[in-house]
Amino acid sequence: MNITERFLNYVKFDTQSAEDSQTVPSTPKQLIFAKYLKEELESEGFADVEMDENGYIYATLPGNTEKKVPTIGFISHYDTSPDCSGKDVKPRIVKNYDGSDIVLSEGIVSSTKKFPELLKHVGEDLIVTDGTTLLGADDKSGIAEIVQAMCYLRDHKEIPHGDIRVGFNPDEEIGMGAHHFDVEKFGCQWAYTIDGGDLGELEYENFNAASAKIYIKGVSVHPGYAKGKMINANRLAAEFAMMLPLNETPEETEGYEGFYHCIGMESCTETAKLSYIIRDHDREKFEARKRFIGKCVYEMNQKYGEGTVTAEVKDQYYNMKEKIDPNMHVVDIVLKAMELSDVPALVTPIRGGTDGAQLSFKGLPCPNIFAGGVNFHGPYEFISIQVMEKAMQTIVNICKLTAERN
Repeated sequence: MNITERFLNYVKFDTQSAEDSQTVPSTPKQLIFAKYLKEELESEGFADVEMDENGYIYATLPGNTEKKVPTIGFISHYDTSPDCSGKDVKPRIVKNYDGSDIVLSEGIVSSTKKFPELLKHVGEDLIVTDGTTLLGADDKSGIAEIVQAMCYLRDHKEIPHGDIRVGFNPDEEIGMGAHHFDVEKFGCQWAYTIDGGDLGELEYENFNAASAKIYIKGVSVHPGYAKGKMINANRLAAEFAMMLPLNETPEETEGYEGFYHCIGMESCTETAKLSYIIRDHDREKFEARKRFIGKCVYEMNQKYGEGTVTAEVKDQYYNMKEKIDPNMHVVDIVLKAMELSDVPALVTPIRGGTDGAQLSFKGLPCPNIFAGGVNFHGPYEFISIQVMEKAMQTIVNICKLTAERN
């Protein structure tokens, strides 16, 4: 089976996760694919294949060298985003893409004006959607690349490598992918998530992240008799929102710049709730952002009375750079592997999170490598077959270089 066939088999499965679920995995349909994937790994001859009660899959490609080599791992998630349907995906291959707009379906066009990244892939074979669903390259392409790389190593015994572990998990898209990942069972000295974007992306810096929920208690009084009595929670919610810097939002920032992002608001006269996410690459600035939320709450209470506004701030994950910096050989190996694979490296900070961040803080240094998908989470998602092949080659070379490393 080639990598394209493998990927197209995977995207047939609807594995959309759900943010409001209390189960693990968050949707039972993810387990249908997980069982299929477990059986595939067994049929391909992997060792130690297991799937735990939460749908986490672990397997081993045994080493083929007597030299003592570190055990390394490769990880991808199999859920797809709640933002767009992943049911009945109908992929199509655009062979030898010529640089023109791609008509996905009637009235739905992937245009080079709106998506100029298409032009980076002229002459390649692109897998696109029919415009009604996402594709699922995030992150079934990563799974396909890992499995294909392991099969290549299995069939090319002249390439030395140590024990290689693979791990596939649910619920990454809702921030829960690493929560139940058994790092001790995985048994690796370091690992890589294959969950990045286009060709050459390598990421080992991500946001520090927190959530903030702001609760406002108003006082509801008949508006005709409200003078000096009413506290309108609707108005206080708007006032609180305006206390945060207007130029420190996602739509106004880029690169290493952090932000406050209001992701939800519920309000009436009597009560209001604002939900924020707080992000910053710099740990000190991150902590300052959380303190600023507290300062805003304090000032509102000084104005409207103690207990009118309360905040619940919870850390979500931290910048993996703290854990990668002491282990830079992990990154150096990838850069050399990309060079051997004729892949131009593009080292960028993630303006978001990754399972690798949480895994790094659980003791498993885990940078993120490109999987090849573009325009994730929507019907304009696409992936180049040639980029998938480059990702597979990069994985093979990482294994080879790790075995050769002194």
